[in-house]
Amino acid sequence: MHLGHLEGVLQSYVAMQDKYRVYYMIADWHALTTDYEKPGQIAENTAEMIKDWLSVGIDPAKAALFVQSSVKEHAELALLLGFITPVPWLERNPTYKEQRQELTTRDLSTYGFLGYPVLMAADILLYKSDVVPIGEDQRPHLELAREIARRFNNLYGEILFPEPKEILTRYPKLPGIDGRKMSKSYDNAIFLTDDEKTVGQKIQRMFTDPKKIRKNDPGNPDNCVVCAFHQVYNTAECDTVISECRSGTRGCVDCKKALAVRLNARLAPIREKRATIDKDPSIVADIIRDGTKRARQAAGDTMSSVRRLMKLG
Repeated sequence: MHLGHLEGVLQSYVAMQDKYRVYYMIADWHALTTDYEKPGQIAENTAEMIKDWLSVGIDPAKAALFVQSSVKEHAELALLLGFITPVPWLERNPTYKEQRQELTTRDLSTYGFLGYPVLMAADILLYKSDVVPIGEDQRPHLELAREIARRFNNLYGEILFPEPKEILTRYPKLPGIDGRKMSKSYDNAIFLTDDEKTVGQKIQRMFTDPKKIRKNDPGNPDNCVVCAFHQVYNTAECDTVISECRSGTRGCVDCKKALAVRLNARLAPIREKRATIDKDPSIVADIIRDGTKRARQAAGDTMSSVRRLMKLG
């Protein structure tokens, strides 16, 4: 996982585990919506993601960590919700339009890609979720989940599904090094597993204000990815950084070097914990096994109610 995930959702994951009964899912079926031609890395990525979660402070004693495809009720509920979801609701999804334009090397004209927000709604509603930690870009998906919940409840005459509310972190959207949304697909991400040297190299490639060519040229921090990162990882000095950028007393090279120091300091404890986890591979399998058992119980209870209301079986 990358810094966009850390700031967009993982910080919420850690905070919520002390306040709610929480279920955190590795969405391996969702990975197939764009990587269906090369699914070989999904299993490996699953283990790596669990390690990332543990390294930032998620506690499996408090949170059920599980893999989507191990709880078949996700597929069953997605199928049933698909029967009641109008196609125009899916076609208006801004992420659907954006990725069709951006990921031109992949064929995304599939039923699975168009319908993945229904599967996402099933992931949420299956646990009768009251709140969902999301990044800014997932707000349209959550609103669709609410619409589907309302439609189901109205059609079948019982308030089975709550309409879940979002929980956003303090920094719900962190840009990638090129200014676009941070994404592995765009090759613009800084990962939690990146070492100090890699982080420094990626920061050197970050987009800055194109009009600030020389050190003493006044810059516009609003057009600078580096300044956006200073606001997150260098809050104590951020006002000074912005002021000196605007006045032309700080150059982009110095600004990037200072950011690398601060960001590597933030990632150091995550790297240290990750190294400890890597020493015992059995940890991940045990955690997934326990979390899957807990998720199946909750999912099974919900689907019994869904089948009853839809007169199935």
